Amino acid sequence: MSTTIPKETLTFFKKLAKNNERDWFNEHKPEFKAIEAKVKSAYNHLGELMSTHDQIEKIKIFRIYRDVRFSKNKLPYKTHFGGSFARKKPELRGGYYLHIQPNNESFIATGFWDPNKEDLLRIRKEFEMDDSEIRDILNDKTFKATWGGFVGDELKTAPKGFDKEHPAIDLIRRKQFIFTKQYTDKGVIADDFLGNVNDAFKKIRPYFDYMSDVLTTNLNGESLL
Repeated sequence: MSTTIPKETLTFFKKLAKNNERDWFNEHKPEFKAIEAKVKSAYNHLGELMSTHDQIEKIKIFRIYRDVRFSKNKLPYKTHFGGSFARKKPELRGGYYLHIQPNNESFIATGFWDPNKEDLLRIRKEFEMDDSEIRDILNDKTFKATWGGFVGDELKTAPKGFDKEHPAIDLIRRKQFIFTKQYTDKGVIADDFLGNVNDAFKKIRPYFDYMSDVLTTNLNGESLL
């Protein structure tokens, strides 16, 4: 099992970015498949590391082929690898993502990309009722040093039914609850990269524990499971 991201991954994607068309890719497909096999093995190794501190239900590595049907960008291939790690549902909420792309554009992401309408309302109601616990998590020195603050989409004003003057409106108007961490090309191909990613994912746990508790209970704290 591969325990590192092979250097040729970044080299291949740089070449693909300059030759993003089917004839070139088909000619170099054996090279891509060999790299892909190593990268998939590395993702699975990361999943094993994560399983020592979380319950990972599924690892999904996304295909290189782009869906161009509804896109103005008609280039046929992605120039990155992306893979997600799903937690055991329904009791464990949140997800992890690893993105490998050259030119220092690799990153990891975690949190809630697209909460459904019910979950989004439940999260906002929790913040409206009491935002002290989430702020303690976000302001923890170790957490902040690793993950910084929330990124993602937010409303410009208060969502319907919420007071725009509420002290927690900065949290309530968020539509996504995501954290990201960037990596350089040098960092990605380092021997300790996957261990570094695993350590960062481990440090998100207080946030996931809190959000899982919120999303599996009602406002009275009674279990919905």
